[in-house]
Amino acid sequence: MRSMKKILSLLVTVFFVLNTSNYAIAQDARPNAPEITFESAVYDYGTISKNANGEGTFHFTNTGKEPLILTDVRSSCGCTVPEWPNAPIMPGQKGSLKVKYDTNRIGQINKSVTVLSNAKNSSVVLRLKGNIVEGANETVPTKKLGDGSPIAK
Repeated sequence: MRSMKKILSLLVTVFFVLNTSNYAIAQDARPNAPEITFESAVYDYGTISKNANGEGTFHFTNTGKEPLILTDVRSSCGCTVPEWPNAPIMPGQKGSLKVKYDTNRIGQINKSVTVLSNAKNSSVVLRLKGNIVEGANETVPTKKLGDGSPIAK
């Protein structure tokens, strides 16, 4: 019984070591692979009014040595719509990923966008944050006449 535990323990250890070394080899197998580097992984809307423009942009650069291809971009909900370049991004070239958040809900914004690509860092999670508040009541500017009575512009 004791020897069975030792054998099982040894097998688990060997499996772990082999699995870890395979991972290291796989990472070294693509030294020239593209790499996506974002200027910022967070887009902060700050405090905006309900139904305001919910467009934002994430800027990135291919810092690898081969063309970068964005294969998919997924948002954490249907309230965020991403738009990304379909053409390969060459080494050193910049690109942008646009998002449009539906600002018709009042409250905190805390959403994510996952970028999938052929890069070394093949999955990158970006974040949208901010706060949507009820918009201020809009008033029509008025101009007073000489007698003090207002007229609408």
